[in-house]
Amino acid sequence: MSRKPSYPEDAPIEALPTSQAAESAASAKSVDPNRKKNLVRAGVAVGVGSAAIVAALLYANRSRRNDK
Repeated sequence: MSRKPSYPEDAPIEALPTSQAAESAASAKSVDPNRKKNLVRAGVAVGVGSAAIVAALLYANRSRRNDK
């Protein structure tokens, strides 16, 4: 059961005017294809780098497993 949030009496609570709401929606939809491609490449690079780090740590700790 969620409650409605309560705001201080002096806090202005207003919706965006329709022109600003339309501009923000339009700007969010118009994404530069080059920027999107660069973001995908960066995401792939982060994923591959993370996998490489995990593999290196597993390889480095391999000799410690049978020391017990």
